[in-house]
Amino acid sequence: MAEWLLVCHGLATLLVLVSFLCGQWPIFQGTFIHRIHFFITFGAYDYFRRFIHFVCGSRGSNALLSVEYYCCDRPNPIIQLLYLIIIGGTYYFIATSSFNYIPGYYLSGVHRYTSFLAVGVGILFFLLTSFSDPGVVNSANVSQYLSAYPYDNVIFSEKECSTCKIPKPARSKHCSICDRCVARFDHHCAWMNNCIGERNTRYFMAFILWHFLICIYGLIALALVLAGRMKELQVIHILTAYYGIENSFRKLAPFVVQWLLNAYNTQILIMVFLAVISLLLAGFFTYHAKLCLTNTTTNEPKEIK
Repeated sequence: MAEWLLVCHGLATLLVLVSFLCGQWPIFQGTFIHRIHFFITFGAYDYFRRFIHFVCGSRGSNALLSVEYYCCDRPNPIIQLLYLIIIGGTYYFIATSSFNYIPGYYLSGVHRYTSFLAVGVGILFFLLTSFSDPGVVNSANVSQYLSAYPYDNVIFSEKECSTCKIPKPARSKHCSICDRCVARFDHHCAWMNNCIGERNTRYFMAFILWHFLICIYGLIALALVLAGRMKELQVIHILTAYYGIENSFRKLAPFVVQWLLNAYNTQILIMVFLAVISLLLAGFFTYHAKLCLTNTTTNEPKEIK
């Protein structure tokens, strides 16, 4: 019973985490994940804001609005720090729970170092995307972007950015959060605290693909760790020879799963987490790869409509 409670707790945690991180993605529109995301990101906060106003009056509401403006409407490193906490925390739990089994029956000791290198490369792509120039348009380079992205007078016509007071190249957009015009604007990514545009899309795509590969690597490595422990401890032999269980997958599977959940629940929960995140990253990468192949952005379909 305790094992199944642990599984339910892990799945509920993953549901909340996925809903919070990815619930706004187009593939989740109209689903319960999107509704959970809406409640976490807006509904719960709205109730909290009303409570603060009821208890503290206008002074408390104004203070809350100032915090909201900093967190949501201006560049800030909060979500960047959250990314570092997630990837660092995941690596820490893998290292503390599984590195003592490496080298093992199926894994050599080199994976202690390759895993660290994989995470380091992922953080490098994160830094490149976060701190690279997305293609900021200013008075010094606007003529260059105007020639690179000419107006077609159908979707994009000649106009001036009302904020920057410079001509607005086709496919560009003024980011209200960063307060700057960006060439071939795709979206503002809170994870990177940066816009994704003409000059850093390649880093953004590399970031998504590499983190998908990290998740698959971690998933396979942990599966091999658990398979190695089963082999070293002769779990199948003990179940069949000493407990008289029939040596078939259908008969052994429930007992093996129960043993894994009881002895290696941390690894199982991490594997479930990595599997879910890898699926989300695969979908997100496929969506953006299609946009790149069709030479469009997430921003342009909205403008076409």
